[in-house]
Amino acid sequence: MIRNLIDKGLSISEVSRQLGIDRKTVRKYAQSGGMPRLHNNGKRNSKLDPYRDRIRDMIDSHNLSAIRILEEIRKQGYDGGYTILKDYCSAIRKDRRIPAVYRYETDPGKQSQVDFGDFGRTGVDGISRKLYAFSMILGYSRMRYAEFTTDISTENVIKMHINAFRHFGGYTDTILYDNTKQIVLERKIKASESRFNPKFRDFAEYYGIVIRLCFPYRAQTKGKIESTIKYLRHNFWNGRSFESLDDMNAQCLSWLNSVNMKVHGTTHEIPRERLLKEKLNPMDSVPGYFTRKEETRKVSRDCYVSWKGNRYSVPWIYAGREALVTEESTLRIQVGSHVIAEHEILSGTGRISRKKEHFEGLLRTIRDDNVSRFETMVEKRDLSQYEVS
Repeated sequence: MIRNLIDKGLSISEVSRQLGIDRKTVRKYAQSGGMPRLHNNGKRNSKLDPYRDRIRDMIDSHNLSAIRILEEIRKQGYDGGYTILKDYCSAIRKDRRIPAVYRYETDPGKQSQVDFGDFGRTGVDGISRKLYAFSMILGYSRMRYAEFTTDISTENVIKMHINAFRHFGGYTDTILYDNTKQIVLERKIKASESRFNPKFRDFAEYYGIVIRLCFPYRAQTKGKIESTIKYLRHNFWNGRSFESLDDMNAQCLSWLNSVNMKVHGTTHEIPRERLLKEKLNPMDSVPGYFTRKEETRKVSRDCYVSWKGNRYSVPWIYAGREALVTEESTLRIQVGSHVIAEHEILSGTGRISRKKEHFEGLLRTIRDDNVSRFETMVEKRDLSQYEVS
């Protein structure tokens, strides 16, 4: 057919359009002396072959993505391409049977789950900031806790844990987390080999809490907390208005007190009543854990230290010195081993906390210095010279 159309004067492009065949194929058949013969050289070896069993195991055990699998088999010597790996992973996933899910019920006091929800942006002190919801749920009783924040530093995450512990009246033996940097800095396939955030690890060890990590890309592992975030979004967040972050958390706490008194859809019991059987580790079993932020700041020439957009005064004799600033319940400023100033923490930005005593003696010292410099500049002359003039 191709040759017949060519003999009739049709171009290769026109033959391609009429027959629905690629132009390269039309040209090959038009120029050949006979029917092209296909050569079967047998199955070609693939660079992926030595790794196929390992790849299947990583997908079956942890459902890792093709990108993550590529990272792992590169360490084992694989130097092939990504596309062939991705195609192989897709074929495996298509052939997999959908596994049945066994609902895991937690024993009293054994495990809680933590996660963060992204709730867009909110205005705080006139500044637009990202808003998050920290949420914790007790695995046995299904008691919930939630707190909205714009600060997800490790120190603040620890503070929110302590707030949750106080809300529940204790804490569980283990807590299950997603793979967030506030908890784990480098996640390994074997959780015990992961590199944990040292600040958070210190907090967990202080209370004797065992950190558990979710399997990557396996939502069922932390289904309780993911359902809680969804419930928070649809049953508390949507349709409400808030005057401030404090108002948001006050309304949230009121909502929590209400929902924790309602029958839970899975346990068919009231979480607040089921909490009595949780057997939590009591908060007073160890002294309170204190979190604090520490950073080095330089005292300005006008005797202030800048912290989170606000300025705090220090005694004037420390102008120009390096100071250690610590934020706990108050803001402490320290030079060497001496605490030189302590202030209430200001909200918002652009504000100044000035203590009058920090500047006592400064004006007198400036005046005395100026007088001293003036006297050295004035030429001392004998009085007889004025008489002559």
